Amino acid sequence: MERKDFIRLSSLGFLGLYSCGVSNFNMNKKTLAIQLYTVRDSISNNLEKTFEKLAELGFTSFEIYGYDGKFFGKTAKEFKQILSAHGLKVISSHHQTGITDLKDGTLLKNWDTTLEDLSIIGSTYAVCSYLPEAERTLENYKKLPDILENAGTLSKQNGIQLAYHNHDFEFLKMDEKNTFYDFILENTSSDTVKMELDLYWISKAGLDPLTYFEKYPKRFPLWHVKDMKAGTKDFAEIGNGIIDFKRIFEAREKAGLKHWFLEQDSSDKDIFDSIKISKKYILEHSYFRGT
Repeated sequence: MERKDFIRLSSLGFLGLYSCGVSNFNMNKKTLAIQLYTVRDSISNNLEKTFEKLAELGFTSFEIYGYDGKFFGKTAKEFKQILSAHGLKVISSHHQTGITDLKDGTLLKNWDTTLEDLSIIGSTYAVCSYLPEAERTLENYKKLPDILENAGTLSKQNGIQLAYHNHDFEFLKMDEKNTFYDFILENTSSDTVKMELDLYWISKAGLDPLTYFEKYPKRFPLWHVKDMKAGTKDFAEIGNGIIDFKRIFEAREKAGLKHWFLEQDSSDKDIFDSIKISKKYILEHSYFRGT
């Protein structure tokens, strides 16, 4: 495809028709979304070429990572221009707390400036993405609800919803009654702090997402969708692992699901080949649609 044709098609929203065919586009009315961490190596080589490759595969909505006062080295206005040129949309952005690394882009430093930049690029969610090992102490976990509440309140005032993304370590026991994850849920407002549920990590921890949907309904508007290999529990393409996505997606209403992102942290193949495998499985199974 010529670059001018790519830009023309993407601006008209027809890339799904071009790459998937009319029937697949009609069956999957909302564009596929991906967490860009999946293609971080490609982004480090060439940001815009990576965006073109993803759009050609039908992924035109993103969750981004790595904001440090700039987006992949670009100012908010520069990044917005790149997104607009390729017909792309940012739904959500990942950030850390800043408890042990107080730098721009974290919840504890210049969060108002971060929110201004997220508003410029059109992101409607900001997600606390990861606690470095140094932050996983009882003292820091006890601080976390207040940090999230404060950041979430300011976020709401700026039209952005804060959420918290899990790994498996949050499901360790904090005390006889609670996991750290339960502690966060119980000590933050359901309106101010939503959750981005990573289906791989909660499954690896041996817990059932539906248990949390029942206990905390409408609290999980964002999901990371990735699969897990049998035996090794390594990352797998969607459909090549053991997670029962049909059962989970059938509970989307209870969960309050609004957006979900394909993610694969690592692969034993070329990552774009893995994305194609996952995409094929998604398009072939109706329970992924409607969100």
